[in-house]
Amino acid sequence: MKPGFIYIITNKYQTVVYTGVTANLPQRVLNHKEKRNPNSFSARYNLDILVYYEQYQWIGDAIAREKQIKAGSRETKNELIRSVNPNWIDLFDEIKDIMTE
Repeated sequence: MKPGFIYIITNKYQTVVYTGVTANLPQRVLNHKEKRNPNSFSARYNLDILVYYEQYQWIGDAIAREKQIKAGSRETKNELIRSVNPNWIDLFDEIKDIMTE
């Protein structure tokens, strides 16, 4: 299996958050930023700021973690974000050089 990431993105007003999973985090976040799928949830709500991510050795572990996060409340997600990114800054520059197969 390949490695995986879970991530949370938001809009500039932090009114909506989206939790996703991917094998290639830089490419996936770039897809959100460029609104490659204009009918997607993230495009409709202008979600393009990466505020949280976790990396896993196996994609299956990332999928399990994504389900756990999605099952939590919005406040639980906010606390998770604030625990590593209290100012909700865009972490894209931090991850854009992560290479995955």
